[in-house]
Amino acid sequence: MSAQIIDGKLISGQIKDELKEKTALLKEKGIEVTLAVILVGADPASQVYVRNKKRACEYIGYRSLSYELPEDTSEEELLKLIDELNGRKDVDGILVQMPLPKHIDEKKVTLAISPDKDVDGFHPMNVGALCVGDKGFVSCTPAGIIQLLKRGVDGFDISGKECVIVGRSNIVGKPMALLMLRENATVTIAHSRTKNLEEVCKRADIIIAAVGKAGMITKDHVKPGAVVIDVGINRGEDGKLCGDVKFDEVSEIASAITPVPGGVGPMTIAMLMHNCYEAAIMHMNS
Repeated sequence: MSAQIIDGKLISGQIKDELKEKTALLKEKGIEVTLAVILVGADPASQVYVRNKKRACEYIGYRSLSYELPEDTSEEELLKLIDELNGRKDVDGILVQMPLPKHIDEKKVTLAISPDKDVDGFHPMNVGALCVGDKGFVSCTPAGIIQLLKRGVDGFDISGKECVIVGRSNIVGKPMALLMLRENATVTIAHSRTKNLEEVCKRADIIIAAVGKAGMITKDHVKPGAVVIDVGINRGEDGKLCGDVKFDEVSEIASAITPVPGGVGPMTIAMLMHNCYEAAIMHMNS
């Protein structure tokens, strides 16, 4: 068996095209979707992420406001800027690029962003809304994975499937479990302390690997015909990007698999753009 490759670039492009059409209709009504992006310091990876987000805004037709602050910006200055953006009616979403310099408390910054502008979906109020089934912004990577499963796997239905998520982070693992439950999957969260990880994973119809350890998931973890989603982005010994899954061997027994790069990564930005659109609609109706 050779797995179907789930093309994140293609699916993210479909979502952005759909948003572009919807945004054009809003513009006809005089409504402009606006995302404010804050970058503190000059971390190279963060600069790339911010640049990609700006490009996505430009393509879809959003207005993007960019605040590139020096490394020595104080926590007080950053919180003051967030407070100002919270109060601006012309700003729909606020994104603070992580990681922040060590002298700034990331938790304080997350809490400072108004939940109705928290397009990253990290604020406890949005996480809580997901827990109890209320409407709120969903963390972008898990939301993107749901779209990959729905749009990218031929004839696949999440409902009733057994899903093992390897990783329990607040950004991916935990919200992913809640989203899969919402789709009526049976969910197991595995992690570094899980005993007999291979046996646990081999029960799964869907494996979502989000541990940040290159090649941790091998063919011995995967039952034939499972769908495998690889969230990991690591550097292999050869310096090339690779995921948490040993792609070459797992793709021989899985029914569908995401590549790294080109799988989950593009979906994160697409779902951020989706959240921005939803924020604009919410503000328009409030």
